[in-house]
Amino acid sequence: MSTDVMIKANALSKRFGNHRALDNVSFEVRRGEVVGFIGPNGAGKSTTMRILTCFISPSGGSAAVSGFDVFDDPLNVRRSLGYLPQRAPLYTDMSVWEYLRFTAEIRGLGEDTFKARLKKVVEVCGLAQTLNKDIATLSHGYRQRVGLGQALIHDPPILILDEPTSDLDPNEKAEVLKYIKEIGKDRTILLSTHNLAEVEEACARAIIVSKGRVVADGALDNIRSKGSRINYTVTIDERHAEGGHQPPSAKEVEDALAKLKGLQGVKELPTDERAHSFLLSGAKDTDLRAELFRLAVQRGWTLLELRRESQSLDAVFKDLTRRDEKLDRGDDWSGAYDGAEDEDEDEDDEDGEEQSAGPDDAAEGKN
Repeated sequence: MSTDVMIKANALSKRFGNHRALDNVSFEVRRGEVVGFIGPNGAGKSTTMRILTCFISPSGGSAAVSGFDVFDDPLNVRRSLGYLPQRAPLYTDMSVWEYLRFTAEIRGLGEDTFKARLKKVVEVCGLAQTLNKDIATLSHGYRQRVGLGQALIHDPPILILDEPTSDLDPNEKAEVLKYIKEIGKDRTILLSTHNLAEVEEACARAIIVSKGRVVADGALDNIRSKGSRINYTVTIDERHAEGGHQPPSAKEVEDALAKLKGLQGVKELPTDERAHSFLLSGAKDTDLRAELFRLAVQRGWTLLELRRESQSLDAVFKDLTRRDEKLDRGDDWSGAYDGAEDEDEDEDDEDGEEQSAGPDDAAEGKN
């Protein structure tokens, strides 16, 4: 594996009984990348992260972190990363200081190194006023800060963060995201979150998973371009018109826009009383700006704004995961169930020996 590849998943699969949580998941994360790992609930994000952090083993495929195989060399994998699970397990009978000191000792940090790292962790996680408090007395938001602190205490080159801003207030989220961007300049971060705005703020690349499969992987701009539509924002002055025309009403503008060839949708946007604004959608292989401009000239409209942009990350995310959501809601569920059952039977036949061997038990034995 290239020394620049810090996390590598190769055809990972994971089964829990008849349920397939991961299905042939492959991706790489390189040194210095901050990658958003996103998907709906049940998509397989946490399962993937638990495999990468050696908490469970895959049913098939392989994975390596910092060049170390997660099955064959779990101790070196754990030394090279910091992990914050979605619900960080904490020793609630300890104070915050005792817990961070305990995790530092497990990591082999000396006293001087611990003090230096503690100062940085306290600053980043906002723990100065809670160091002497028992963890049992803290709110969930503060417990999440403590969990992030233990992931950072040994200054690892790789961070795997599962919903790190969960239950934090807006100011806390902003501080954590700011730090993630800062430390991402010289280390690798895999960030799982449901908040797509956080991905757009902190990450240059995203991996989208749905029902255990990777459905998109790339730079955010490239993922946005996978959308089936292009959006246009058109704003027309409602007070003035040219060439002797009367200023248009919102209904007149909407009716004229709706007749444009290649248009897929028109939606009026809220605005002030001095303009009419509309969100239009068209096929991604077309450009309606020239037609929109000519229409405005012909009608004598004063064009205040004309903007073309790809779909938002949120819209593309919904497009890529919509089919699986429909199945969850019961659309065509019988066919999906029959197909899944057949697939499960086939895979059980192929992997029966491995399943009977108990891969999780084997992993625990090695770990």
